[in-house]
Amino acid sequence: MPDKAIDNNLNKVIGLCYEMLELADHGDKIREDTGCGIVYGKLRDSAYNLRKMAEKELTLHGSK
Repeated sequence: MPDKAIDNNLNKVIGLCYEMLELADHGDKIREDTGCGIVYGKLRDSAYNLRKMAEKELTLHGSK
């Protein structure tokens, strides 16, 4: 039986990842140089990777 608290935390991680993606998109729209673009690109990549890992864990727990 999966631990509800663990799954809740994983769902919070996924929610944070969506916020990270929104921030990266917004930042890309208003950035003034390539350095900022690199930061937002790293943020986006990290969000996708974390989200994928959290979703995999939820699937392994049988919660998704």
